[in-house]
Amino acid sequence: MTPGFIIPIGGAEEKISGRTILRRFVDLCGGAQARIAIIPTASRMPDTSVRYEEIFTDLGVGHVASLPFEERADCERADWLAELEQAHGVFMTGGNQLRLSTTIGGTSVAELLRGRNQEGGLHVAGTSAGASFMAEHMIAYGDEGSTPRGDMVTLVPGLGLTRNIIVDQHFRQRDRLGRLLTAIAYNPRPVGIGLDEDTAAFIAPSNSLEVVGTGAITIVDPSDMEFSSMASAESRDPVCLTNIRLHVLVQGGTYDIESRKARPASAARR
Repeated sequence: MTPGFIIPIGGAEEKISGRTILRRFVDLCGGAQARIAIIPTASRMPDTSVRYEEIFTDLGVGHVASLPFEERADCERADWLAELEQAHGVFMTGGNQLRLSTTIGGTSVAELLRGRNQEGGLHVAGTSAGASFMAEHMIAYGDEGSTPRGDMVTLVPGLGLTRNIIVDQHFRQRDRLGRLLTAIAYNPRPVGIGLDEDTAAFIAPSNSLEVVGTGAITIVDPSDMEFSSMASAESRDPVCLTNIRLHVLVQGGTYDIESRKARPASAARR
């Protein structure tokens, strides 16, 4: 009864040269013996699944299958559910996270992914929209900017692989600090994880996070928050938050989600 890793990726991961994140995912899943299922539901681009099939095959994966769930009825197909039952890893592509939540949420696919990740050793990775969908609370929409505001974010239920984090992606590139702070202000229990492009959080079953990639991960820890004006903020009003802890970690840095302790790469290697 071994849980699997959860691997949110900030989008635009390197797909041609080093492929550091995707290669690490493949190795985790078993390399040449791995069975990886691709879920391209978030994307409307017809070649998305083909592109990732080619990448994972080039990386030496023994079995790659694309499962293009387009309708909710697709999520009850016995042959596709069987692929997920046998998979060592699942990769959810980018696109629109609401396509994932409205198509997969509440179906046998969602139940199977949660169950196998928590108890069956299935590793689940997602890039961009696929990353946002992973947690219990998902950012569906939001505005750019560094200051949290009263109506800056729309939160909806996500896949629910974890209750401990809220994920945002394309973080530095799209100036999303404000919307992650707003999401945390609504419910200051989870940790906010802001992922730059070509950057992933490899979250182990022990709830320890390791940064992999060329960018940074911004971690917003509200556990010591003393005050929030969110309850009284009107539309577009800036929100006051006090005693929020923020970390910026790069390649090799680690963060323990349970103890809320961050360690830079130099300390993590000791």
